[in-house]
Amino acid sequence: MDRFNERILHELLHDGRVSNTELSERVGLSPSACLRRVQELERTGVIQGYRAVLNPLAMGVGFTAYIAVGLSDHSKQSQAAFEKSIVTLKEVVECHNMTGSFEYLLRVETRDLAAYKAFHTDALGTFPQVNSITTYVVMDSAKDERA
Repeated sequence: MDRFNERILHELLHDGRVSNTELSERVGLSPSACLRRVQELERTGVIQGYRAVLNPLAMGVGFTAYIAVGLSDHSKQSQAAFEKSIVTLKEVVECHNMTGSFEYLLRVETRDLAAYKAFHTDALGTFPQVNSITTYVVMDSAKDERA
């Protein structure tokens, strides 16, 4: 990873739709050299894909929460069963296996608080592996670089 690749990645993180010509100008390379580097970064898996950044409110999402989930059983089978179930829930947009006082951290997005309550009660609360659920409601986001 040299300074040109780092600059390419920086520019693509901020504008994944930038043309190769514009990108090459921004990073100080010829268009052909820039394209070769981008293709190599893609081929080696450094760049895994490109995504659209959506406006949550325009998509009907007005409520975001992080949920710490503790399991009643810490076995591999219990974790696998929980993960198999959690990936089917559209409200769960991130699921991370953690170390510490709980096993999973989820990011959940719903229309509003009432929709979250239904998710909490009718979906997550019904999983037999779940022992504890602690919800942290997002009030505002000063920084969010997910794309």
